[in-house]
Amino acid sequence: MSLRIALLGTLAFHGPASGYELAKRFDASVNYVWQAKHSQIYPELAKMVQTGAVTVEDAGGGRGRKVYTVTDSGRDEIAHWAGAEDPYRSIRNGSALRGFLVTLLPPDEAAAAMRAEEARHSLALAGLLILEKEVDARTAPDSPPFGEYALDLGLRTTRMLQQWAADTAEDLERRAAAGEAAQ
Repeated sequence: MSLRIALLGTLAFHGPASGYELAKRFDASVNYVWQAKHSQIYPELAKMVQTGAVTVEDAGGGRGRKVYTVTDSGRDEIAHWAGAEDPYRSIRNGSALRGFLVTLLPPDEAAAAMRAEEARHSLALAGLLILEKEVDARTAPDSPPFGEYALDLGLRTTRMLQQWAADTAEDLERRAAAGEAAQ
C-alpha cells in the first residue's frame, strides 16, 4: 500500500480539504494502520496534483490555504488498488520477529519479554476499544463509517496477538520452571 492510496481514500471519503485538514483526518483514522508524518503528506499531495489524481484550488486568505479534491482519475486509482489481486504482500511484524528471537533468551527472560509483549497488546487493545466507542457514537445506523472494517480487523488482530503473547509467556514460564526443577 502507499501513502498515495491512503490519502486519496481519506480525501474521497471526507471530501475536499486543505493539507492541514487532510493531515488531521488522516491522523484520526488511516494513521492507525498506515503511519505518515505531516512532512510526508504535503510532498505526496504535490505529486498527486502533478499526476491528476487530485486538483488544488487556492482558497484565499492570507496564509495561502489550498484545498485538494479527488478527481475521477484519483477515484479510479482507489478502485483499482482496492479491487486488484495482490498475490504477495510484504509483511513486517515485530511480534512475529519477537516470536523467532525470544527463544535465544534464557526461558525466564524470554517469558518476561513475552509478558511485556502481552502488556503492549493489552494497551493497544484498550486504545482501540476507546476508538470503537467514539466511532460508534458518531456512526449513522445506515452506513459504515470510514475505517470501521479496519478497526474491526485491528481489534481482532490485537486480541489474537495479546492471547498469543500470553500463551507463549505461559509456555516459557512452564519451561523455565521445569528447567529449574531439573537442576
